[in-house]
Amino acid sequence: MQPEVSAWLRRRSSVAADWPVDKLLDAKRDTRVSVVLPALNEAATVGDIVKVVRTELIERAPLVDELVVVDSGSVDDTSRIAADAGARVVHRDDILPALPAVRGKGEVLWRSLLVTDGDIVAFVDADLKDFSADFVTGILGPLLTDTSVQLVKAMYDRPLEIGDTIVPAGGGRVTELVARPLLNLHWPELAGFVQPLGGEYAARRSLLEQLPFPCGYGVETAMLVDTLRLVGLDAMAQVDVGVRRHNHQDEAGLGRMAAEILQAVERRLRRGPNGAHPVELSTALTQFERDEGGFRLRTHDVAARERPPMATVPAYRARTRLVER
Repeated sequence: MQPEVSAWLRRRSSVAADWPVDKLLDAKRDTRVSVVLPALNEAATVGDIVKVVRTELIERAPLVDELVVVDSGSVDDTSRIAADAGARVVHRDDILPALPAVRGKGEVLWRSLLVTDGDIVAFVDADLKDFSADFVTGILGPLLTDTSVQLVKAMYDRPLEIGDTIVPAGGGRVTELVARPLLNLHWPELAGFVQPLGGEYAARRSLLEQLPFPCGYGVETAMLVDTLRLVGLDAMAQVDVGVRRHNHQDEAGLGRMAAEILQAVERRLRRGPNGAHPVELSTALTQFERDEGGFRLRTHDVAARERPPMATVPAYRARTRLVER
């Protein structure tokens, strides 16, 4: 590991206990904080997460100013449960309706900037189990107490649960097999991030609105690389929040996730001085399944579109001018 990264790890890593709510309230002053949950068919978990944030960080302590669930097309009771628990629910397709939405988590995060107004925006996945407020207070801590910090990622253990079997550190397979080797190879300054693909992170709006957003699973990787390019390593931090329990995808799903991450990486490696991508990437992924007739191939289109920095979107600029007035 580079000496610079070792020094960064000591300086910019902390634990959630370092950021008690009272300390954050003293530092918050007039900073507005938004918490966003991107959700797709998370009826089993979204309500508990919303209740914890609302009860502990809005009602008991006024740390969070708005709590928004962006539903990206759920066919279960995600929206109703989230609203009943106390979140403002916005449907993805109702945000910037003139621009047809595409599938993917990054698309939802990008659009969420249009329906929130926090100076700091914290993203939390809606499938977390045994959720605690530490996931939010931890990632807010460095941002509220140090104006030089721009982006904070949560770090945690990720057990892999298969039926009654639990592998304590078996989760994060795409992280270990795809994302971490790529980051170490091409951007070794980012080698110190424990969970580069983790869905719990917070950032200043002034940074987020300058970043392009891959529409799918490449969004977290792209955000780290682009933040490094824009503001440098010392403007980034990570906080240990303990253990993250959530649902896991099967191997085929992980393969498609990996393909989207690879596209985000390739685009950044090939990016010219003006941001252009001179070489088109293949976006077809062929996978195999065995049935009674032998192996059958299935080809998936894993094209991962990217949205431009929100600061360049006319509707966002117009909204921002209205807010400033």
